This record gives sequence, structure tokens and C-alpha cells, in this order.
Amino acid sequence: MQVSNLFVCVMGMGVTFIGLICLIFLINLQSLLFGKKEEAPAAVPASVPLAPVQEEIPNRGELIAAISAAVAEDMGVDVSAIRILSLKKLS
Repeated sequence: MQVSNLFVCVMGMGVTFIGLICLIFLINLQSLLFGKKEEAPAAVPASVPLAPVQEEIPNRGELIAAISAAVAEDMGVDVSAIRILSLKKLS
């Protein structure tokens, strides 16, 4: 019996499609069985300040010099061409 190329292509794509669908169902089943239970978020006490307190940077001049040198190196210019106007801690 001769098997056409189209039949082989359709069967390969069909088996792959069915296999992927089975994987989706197995992953969803595992997430239902072994998934973490979501706990209710703990209430935030009223004594916690809403706005974070900004800390003073101990060696501000050294930090600005290091940042200036890194930016100048990345841009390929001299450090004297870099002017940092403000510095704010992000996290």
C-alpha cells in the first residue's frame, strides 16, 4: 500500500495537535491538584506609615562620582561632560 505525502503530513500534524491538547489538560489538572492555595492577605496594621521614609546617603559624593564615571564610560564621553542634577533612590 502506498502512503501519500499528504496523508503523512496530516497525520503528523494531527498527532502533534492532539498531543499538545493532552499536555494542556494535564498541566491544568496538575495545577488544580497541586496548586498553592491562595491565603487571604494579612491586614496592614494602622501604625505602619504609608509613605516610606527616605534614608540619607552616607557617601553621596562618592556615589555621584561612581555613577558619573559609569555613565561617561557607557556614552563614550569625558566625565566632565556629564552633569547629574538629581539623585533619587528607587527601591
